[in-house]
Parts: sequence; structure tokens; C-alpha cells
Amino acid sequence: MKYKRKKELSAKHVLSIFVAICVLLLAISTFAGNRIAFISNIAGVTIVPMQKGINSVGNGIVSWKDAKEENEELRKENEELNALVAALKMENQNLSQDTYKLKRLEELYKLDKKYSDYKKTGANVISKGAGNWFDIFVIDKGSKDGIKKDMNVIAGNGLVGIVYEVSDHYAKVRSLINDTSMVSAMVLSTQDNCIVKGSTETMNKGYLEVVYLNKDSKIKKGDELVTSNISSKFVEGITIGTVTKVEKSEDGLTKTGRIEPVVDFQHLKEVLVIKEVKETVVLDETIKE
Repeated sequence: MKYKRKKELSAKHVLSIFVAICVLLLAISTFAGNRIAFISNIAGVTIVPMQKGINSVGNGIVSWKDAKEENEELRKENEELNALVAALKMENQNLSQDTYKLKRLEELYKLDKKYSDYKKTGANVISKGAGNWFDIFVIDKGSKDGIKKDMNVIAGNGLVGIVYEVSDHYAKVRSLINDTSMVSAMVLSTQDNCIVKGSTETMNKGYLEVVYLNKDSKIKKGDELVTSNISSKFVEGITIGTVTKVEKSEDGLTKTGRIEPVVDFQHLKEVLVIKEVKETVVLDETIKE
């Protein structure tokens, strides 16, 4: 009962206070209107500009924060785009390398079909001698893979050289442009025999020298030279090069000439090794191959 009485008195007190405040505000509005207007004017002159300034600073801070967040997003997007561009460049480079490799392998496939009478195995070039030319180089196949000394090596459109040293897992090849090479060759159109002399010096000028041609040979520019049937180490009929020049020797007893090899001896990556060693009796020790 006492609790209920106290509660009712509290509600009355609150109502009374609210009514008193309303009356006070009405009186102030009626009798002190000019003073309130004066105070409002002062507030308008001082507080409002300050409020505008505070609002401007606040808006500036918000704009700066938004700009910072936007720049951060742009930076992240730029990093992602750069990473994507780098990945696409790498992918394009890999595709280009695959395309070039496919082209080389297609050439080897055609070469394999061209000389289908001979059993062959593919090998990669893994090292070479000093200089720009592949006059000597190493392949990644050796005796464990059936490679033997004096096996012929081909690539591109024809003859590369011959295996001269073999280990278990690699072998060394001497190409026909090496200064020590002398390859027994034959003019395909006339069947005339001759010798192709290796020389990196003449290769720097774009040709290899052909010597010991019969003075009555009908050889001419554009004729194809192949390995001769009388070669002591090279199997018969492998294309060596194309004749670019023919002239009589200084003594007039023979003819000499020049050929352009059909193999690019500055860019060798894959080769075919003919897994056959030619067995012949060497009659002239001065003719090495």
C-alpha cells in the first residue's frame, strides 16, 4: 500500500516539473524575445562559421579517407593487373618456345622419313665448343643408349657430322664444318666425287670449299652434294649442301667449288643419330672420312 502511494506521488512530481518548464519557456519567449534574438545573432556570427569550418574539416577528412581507400584499391588492382600481364607474357613466351620446338621436331620428323632406310635415335645438344659455330658439341646420349663412335649425325635438312668420342651417358660430335673434317661427297646430278673441306673461317663467309672435282665435271651452281658411296665413315646419300660457285683450280687439273651447307651450324638443339656404323676398308689414309 505504501509502495503504491509513493509511486503515485512520484508521477505527480514529474508532471508538475514538466508543466513548470513549459510555463518558464513561455514566459521567456513572451518577455525576453529581444534578448533571445540578440543571443541568436551572436551565435549566428560566431558559432555558425565555426560549425561550417568544423563541417568542412570533417568533410575533408572523410574525402581524404575515401580517396585513400580508393587509391589503395586502385593500387591493389594495379598490382593484380601487373601480375596478370607478367603471367600472360610468360605464358606467351612458353607458347613461342613450344612453337619453335615443334617446328624443329617437325623438321626432324621429315628428315627421319627422308632417310627411313636408316635406324635412328634422337638426342639433345647439351654443350658446344667455344665460338659461334657448332663445329664440335656434346649430345645427351651415350653408349648406354646404343651410341657408338663413327655414327653419323643429321639435323635440319641433312648432314651434321660424326660421333668421335663416346661415354656412358653422352657423346661428342665433330661437325663437317670443323677444321679437321674432310668429307667424301658426290654431286648428285653428275655422280662426280669430290671432298668437302671443313673450315670455320670459310663458314664465316657463308660457304665450305669443295676440292678434287674432275676438270671435266658438269657440276654447276645449284647442284646438290651428298655423302658419297665411297666414303669410309659416312653412309651414302645424306645431303651436305648446295653448290654456289664452280671454277677451275690454279693448276687447271681439277675444279674447285663452294657449297652452302643445308644445316644451320649456329643453331643446333636436337639431332638424329644414325645407329649404323659404316664398315669399309680405307685405302687412302690422307682421306679421313
